[in-house]
This record gives sequence, structure tokens and C-alpha cells, in this order.
Amino acid sequence: METPELIDAILADLGRALRQVDPAQVDEICSAILSADRVFIAGKGRSGLQMKAFAMRLMHLGLSAHVVDDVTTPAIAAGDLLLIGSASGRTGSLLRYLDTARETGARLATFSGVVDSPIAAAAATVLHIPATNFKAGSPSEVDSALVMGSLFEHCLGLLCDLIIIRLKTARGVDESAMNARHANLE
Repeated sequence: METPELIDAILADLGRALRQVDPAQVDEICSAILSADRVFIAGKGRSGLQMKAFAMRLMHLGLSAHVVDDVTTPAIAAGDLLLIGSASGRTGSLLRYLDTARETGARLATFSGVVDSPIAAAAATVLHIPATNFKAGSPSEVDSALVMGSLFEHCLGLLCDLIIIRLKTARGVDESAMNARHANLE
């Protein structure tokens, strides 16, 4: 396939997956974030990179956001939200975070590619992204021009941006306020 055809195929894959996302689940994630004292962001691999970018934008909005496993991340507590991005919903280290969140009384939300995964089952708020090319370790019906888990990862990043736009409006934050919080030690 040539580059223009690949671009068209990728955009079609993204659009098809994103149009299947339940808008009510987006609303629930926004509400969970806005009602949290602090938001703790977790993910591994490329999904983890998307989640780190999301944490940065939450900080730009003036929210207290921390990336799990960062050396400056404080202890999670009651009133906080642990937000996990995971295509499979069964990554071992992410599952261990659930125990700590439960013990402290923190709430759990997830962006998940698999609705019947252990992480999704434990979460009070689930935003299902129907863009995984596996289900419980076996191939699924989702087909994409993108390789491996890229469809989920790109959809995750775009949904995180969509949520930032929604939160920006809900909080009445303008772009200049966000820019004022942008890193200046670059």
C-alpha cells in the first residue's frame, strides 16, 4: 500500500474505533477527574506514554496530576483517583496498583480495550476503547492497518485530548493560563 492509501486506511481505522466510544463513558471519566482531589495516572509501554502526556495536560489545566512510578509522586489517598490506561486490562504491575488504591480508599477509573478485564472489573468508571487487536491473549475481530496495539494507543491519545478540551471548557480555563503552566526549564 502506498503512503496516501495507508493514511486513508489509518484515518478510517481511527474514525471507526472512536465513533464506537460511548459518550456517556467520556462524561463519566470527566466527572471522575473533576471530582478527584488528585489524579494519579498509570499505564505501561506506549499506552503509558500516552497517559504521561495526558497527565501533563491535566497539570496545564491546573489540576493536581501525578504519574505513578515517578520519583516525585506522593502517596495516593482517599479522595484521589487512580486512572489507568491499558489495552489488555491485565498488565501485572497495573493490577498491583489496584490493591494499593483500594487499601487507601482511592477511586479507580480506566481506559480499557477489554471490558471484561480484571482492571475494568475493578474500576468504578470505565471508558471502553474498542480498538484492541487481542482479547484475553487471543486475536479478536478488530482489524487495522496499524501494527500491534497502535490502534488502541492512538485512540487513547486522541480521547485524552478530547477529554482535555472538555475539562478546559468545564473549568473555564483559557489557553494563556495553560501556557503559563507549561515547562520553562527546557
